[in-house]
Amino acid sequence: MPNFLEKKLKKEYGADSKIPYKVMNAEGFMRGNKETKKGKAAEKKHEMAHKMVHHKESGNAYVTHLGKK
Repeated sequence: MPNFLEKKLKKEYGADSKIPYKVMNAEGFMRGNKETKKGKAAEKKHEMAHKMVHHKESGNAYVTHLGKK
């Protein structure tokens, strides 16, 4: 399941609430207690965005080399 979404929803609705799971099921990120392809894709997208933000904050820029010198 998308951990970032689960943490966000549990923070909003409380740790013992069932609402976060109902929301994730309704949005299609989970089906029952199983994560869907949409949920896995959302988790990967979130991780990549998180890495990009930290990379940019560290002052390093992406450099691409296209074979030109």
